[in-house]
Amino acid sequence: MKIIQKFRRVLTALVLVLVLTTTAACSGTVQAKQPTQLPSGISHSADYALLSRGNSVQGQDFGNWVVSTAKGIVQDAYVRDNNKLGVVIAPQVRPTEVRPLAKSLLQGFHKNFPNQDLKVLMYAPDKKLILTAQYDVQSQQIEYK
Repeated sequence: MKIIQKFRRVLTALVLVLVLTTTAACSGTVQAKQPTQLPSGISHSADYALLSRGNSVQGQDFGNWVVSTAKGIVQDAYVRDNNKLGVVIAPQVRPTEVRPLAKSLLQGFHKNFPNQDLKVLMYAPDKKLILTAQYDVQSQQIEYK
């Protein structure tokens, strides 16, 4: 029974890596867009809705893509300053699956936001930080904290 569970975990991680890298690779070059300017009559709650997945159009698009592509593994995602990705995982994600998921997300994030240091913040369903993965563009290494 444990072999089946381990196989399932590995298979889940590999499928997610494949989906994230294939989709990011097939998306082509994304041109940066100017941040959306809100009309002066919109309330602050509407401001939050626009910024909930990213504080730029490109960041918001990537945050939306992460949530829609993850198929229930990721409950929410946001991008800040085009170099920080915050992800709230679903309750069914096991602790052993968090690190491979963070690596997969960093790989997709790097394809969409190249040539810069990146950070992925992984949050539990209760929104407590559980893992930080940092990609250094100079060394091309990932550091986990």
